[in-house]
Amino acid sequence: MEDIFFTVTGCNHYYGTEAFKPKMKVTLYKEPDNKYDKEAIRVEARALGKIGYVANSPYTVLGESRSAGRLYDLIDDGATGRVLYVLPHGLVCELEETGFEKVKKIYKKHRQY
Repeated sequence: MEDIFFTVTGCNHYYGTEAFKPKMKVTLYKEPDNKYDKEAIRVEARALGKIGYVANSPYTVLGESRSAGRLYDLIDDGATGRVLYVLPHGLVCELEETGFEKVKKIYKKHRQY
């Protein structure tokens, strides 16, 4: 898979960015019923739950990241990624696995702890 980067924004509404370190795993879930954004992608972290959303605005997408709109059709129902950079205004992450079946396996594994 090619390198695909995305920005997690809105962290300050949940845990901030201080709780994150490079290489931490995140899970992405589409939210097609989101009343504010039909291409919303929720981002969760193990043991924390929701930590923010994939940025979908030119003002919140950092660097060479893809917006939620550009990522939406690539991830089936869900995907996983890992944090590359922790910045004051969000996290820059890399997409790792796509497809809900893979995400479900990872989620089940995390739930066993």
